[in-house]
Amino acid sequence: MTNLKNKTIVITGASRGIGRAIALKCAHDGANIVIAAKTSDVHPKLSGTIHTVAKEVEDAGGHALALQVDVREPEQVAHMAKQAAERFGGIDILVNNAGAIRLTGTAETPPRSFDLMMQVNVRATFLCAQACLPYLLKSANAHILNLSPPISLDPRWLQNNVAYTITKYGMSLCTVGMAAEFRDQGIAVNSLWPRTIIATAAINMLMGEEGMSTSRKPEIVADAAYTIFTGPKMELTGQLLLDEDVLKKYAGVTNFDQYASVPGSPLATDFYVE
Repeated sequence: MTNLKNKTIVITGASRGIGRAIALKCAHDGANIVIAAKTSDVHPKLSGTIHTVAKEVEDAGGHALALQVDVREPEQVAHMAKQAAERFGGIDILVNNAGAIRLTGTAETPPRSFDLMMQVNVRATFLCAQACLPYLLKSANAHILNLSPPISLDPRWLQNNVAYTITKYGMSLCTVGMAAEFRDQGIAVNSLWPRTIIATAAINMLMGEEGMSTSRKPEIVADAAYTIFTGPKMELTGQLLLDEDVLKKYAGVTNFDQYASVPGSPLATDFYVE
């Protein structure tokens, strides 16, 4: 496939960060982008809303539908899929990007936080796939992309934040299972994860200026996602992919300097990357 013109892409958590970057990358092809996020209002500490991203998508040459969606609510998720299909005639790609994070140990993780991460990370990935499935089955270029990591059973990835890790691994298990389940029906399902930390609001809150200076821009993940969507579809399914590896193998990228948040600064590897 050469581009995503007129393809419909549903992206959760799309009001900023990686979700926004994927939306804008695909918009340049003239894609239809459903920008879904929990709130439609301006955040007191964070830039961007579903409406500002919708305008950016339109300015980039795409078509936008901004939807306020709490992915913990099945009715809202079902409404999102229905609205997307009604507006644009179907759904071709689902990006499960919405996430919740709390890096705390077992004793320090309240049940409420555990439930939030389970609902936003694992359960929403399942619910969004389920809601979009009837439309994806009719698409000639159907993809589900989960923003989740490779699975490593090295205890160091679990010992300090068991709750968060098992929810992210749960997303990746959805990838493995659904890829096998829907392979014969032509739906490619993959996970994508950054090799280095990415300059997002979450990293800024967790690691501050130091984290931001040792990170890459969200555009590297967006470029990798685009490569997956436009590449050899069923060759890439059931994979837990790293952004850098995708761009090297399928896009021929060898120099990643353009993605550095601070040119020349040393980069920090992300969680779950050996």
